[in-house]
Amino acid sequence: MSTRRHVLASLGAGLLAVPFASFAREPGKPWRVGVLASRRRPDSLDTDYLGEIQRGLRDLGYVEGKDVAFEWRFANGAYERLPALATELVGLKVDVIVTDGTPSTLAAQKATRTVPIVFGGVGDPLGNGIVKSLARPGGNATGLSLLGEDTNRKQLELLSRMVPKLTRVAALCNLSNPTTPPLLKSLQAAAREAGLEVFPVEARNAEEMESAFASLGKERAGALVVIMDPFFIQQGRRIAEMAEKRRLPSMASLQEYAESGGLMSYGQNRVYNYRRAAAYVDRILKGARPGDLPIEQSMKLELVLNRRTAKALGLEIPAELLVLADKVIE
Repeated sequence: MSTRRHVLASLGAGLLAVPFASFAREPGKPWRVGVLASRRRPDSLDTDYLGEIQRGLRDLGYVEGKDVAFEWRFANGAYERLPALATELVGLKVDVIVTDGTPSTLAAQKATRTVPIVFGGVGDPLGNGIVKSLARPGGNATGLSLLGEDTNRKQLELLSRMVPKLTRVAALCNLSNPTTPPLLKSLQAAAREAGLEVFPVEARNAEEMESAFASLGKERAGALVVIMDPFFIQQGRRIAEMAEKRRLPSMASLQEYAESGGLMSYGQNRVYNYRRAAAYVDRILKGARPGDLPIEQSMKLELVLNRRTAKALGLEIPAELLVLADKVIE
């Protein structure tokens, strides 16, 4: 049995629950759950995937203010702020820290090796040294991993179907995120196999994004793949608008990107991931050791198409893509 199947089989049999000897809530006080994210705070948690942490715990019977209280910390795309924010959460003596993305997870691990950490989406947690094993992570961190490298080939295939005679693809990337370099390398390898060329366009902030898009005309890019990153998540609508302005068909892994105006998205559903993260938090608060809870990897991938953007770009969505799509935005 492969490692991935072993992990999923372990989850199907039920997550292990070995209690911490000293992990108990003070009478009359709610559990304190810290949330650490690289991105900016969303305008409304009611419609954002991070709000699934609250909604998931609510559905599991937790009453906010009585059973659980949240401490939210957002770095607004400035990764250098994450260590201080993580230390701040540890100083508040939170019972669990939920992290959004690889940079925030690494920062939380540097801040504490004792407070349990649940990550809602990390690319290659084994390769990044966050866990020792997918089946038994060890240490104080567990959660859900992303399928970034596994979706690259399909993303390029979908773009090629959408854009006739596509040859050169720009990859918008933030190389300060440790997850990005291997994703870029994998994307370029998949492109070579498909007879395409992928070249990186780097951006770490709003100013660099402007110059990155300005260079795309000179590079004769025929399409754009966004290697998603917490900073790019918060800039999704702006990226989609800049791509459309330059008449560039664009693709990303998050559904929210297509909903914000990008041409298409193909990847995992973050709403599902953070709802599952809430289930991990529940098990830890009930006594499970994070190091004993297997890493989960969602195998459900979704294709979302934006018909309005396609029309604006002068593209006709092929019938075979419409059949494959999980959602079409009119």
